[in-house]
Formats: sequence, C-alpha cells, structure tokens
Amino acid sequence: MKRLKCTVAYDGTDYSGFQVQPDQVTVQGEIEAALNRITGESIQITGSGRTDAGVHARGQVIHFDTSSQIPLDKWRFVLDNQLPDAIVVRSVEEAAPDFHARFDVKQKEYRYCIDNAPVPDVFCHRYADHIRFPLDVEQMRLAAGHLIGEHDFTSFCSAKTFVEDKVRRLFDLRVEREGERIWVICRGNGFLYNMVRIIVGTLVEVGQGKRHPDELPGILAARDREAAGKTAPAKGLTMWEVLY
Repeated sequence: MKRLKCTVAYDGTDYSGFQVQPDQVTVQGEIEAALNRITGESIQITGSGRTDAGVHARGQVIHFDTSSQIPLDKWRFVLDNQLPDAIVVRSVEEAAPDFHARFDVKQKEYRYCIDNAPVPDVFCHRYADHIRFPLDVEQMRLAAGHLIGEHDFTSFCSAKTFVEDKVRRLFDLRVEREGERIWVICRGNGFLYNMVRIIVGTLVEVGQGKRHPDELPGILAARDREAAGKTAPAKGLTMWEVLY
C-alpha cells in the first residue's frame, strides 16, 4: 500500500458540497467512484476540508491509500479521464505513510470574488457574487484589519455549527480591486462553518456604508451571529490553497 496526495480543482456549482452525503452528488463521491473504477478497490479519500454546496476549489488537497501499480506519473491522466469535466486533478505525488490531508494543514487560503460592475459579467456568474452598487474598498480594508490575528469568531460562524472551540487565527485578510472585480483574500489556520462568507458579507455592508470599520471589534466581542452581516452567496468562494 502507498499513500497518494492529490491537489484537486473543481467547479462546485452542481455539487452538494465536497463530503459524501446520502442520495446527493458530491465531489468526494465522484472522486471515490472514479478511483474504484480504476483500481477495483474500495477507496475512501480524505480531504483537507469540506466545502459547502456551490463552493469551488482551486487547491483542495486529498489523500488516499492504494495498492495499485499504476505509475505515479500516470495517475493524474488516468484520474482525469474518469472524472467529470467539473473536477480536475492538478497534481499527484506519493506522500509519507503518516501524511494526513486534514490534520497536517498549517494554513488555508480562501478567496471570494465580487463582480462589482454595473452590469453582471455572464461569463463569471458561476464564480462571483454580483453587487452592482459601488463598494468603498478602502473602508472594507480598514474593517478587515480588525479581524487579523487570533480571535473568537463566534459572531462569524453559522449558528448551525456544533464546534465548541471557535478561536481561529487569521494570518492575512486583504481586499483587492482588479478592475470591476473585488477579491477578499483570507488566509488562516482554520475556518468555521460559513466563516469566510460571513466575513465577506460583513465587509460588503461596510463597503456599502451600512457599517463603520470600527464596528468590527465590537462584533467580535459580541460572540453573537446576529451581530455580524449576512452570509455571502456560496458561488463567489473558492478554496484557493492549502499549505503544509
């Protein structure tokens, strides 16, 4: 048996998230079905994290164990041949036997894309949330600065989560404009359920003038989901990179 580590990209629009769910089409389910067809083995993959329905990935990392004799340099091509067009294996490498795609993660980066044009771009509507009203990026940047560091992010976590420890560290939270696109780039040691999308929704309200940047410390201190902004739509979010 050997352990393989893969970097996977996918368009999450038509999937019910990454994790296998009964009677649902998921990214994990598609990859495991492809592996089972290729190897004849009953293989379960482990991902670096779970993405929700409609969320995309550029750098999701998975691992799995196999006794297959397929040469390492052929794995990517064999897998891509068996996967739907919306899922692509970007790289495959052999990992140490004790490598774990989830537990060994040091940092993750998510990026959220906002289409801030007056008229939506039809060619990016699956990957960006369209907001036609102008956003004040400088005010959004000032607000984002209050969230960098280690905090209890209860206010920025879905009330549906069962996780008790809601302390996380954000190493970087940037708001960048590229023409009519606005990117919210969030890098941390881990993320709570809907955390990035709630952060984005709150920053958007700052950009619209509905909140002041200096409200952010109070929102953190409240430890109350109702204190923060709306949850931004899933389609604008991409798991960008995982670092080990």
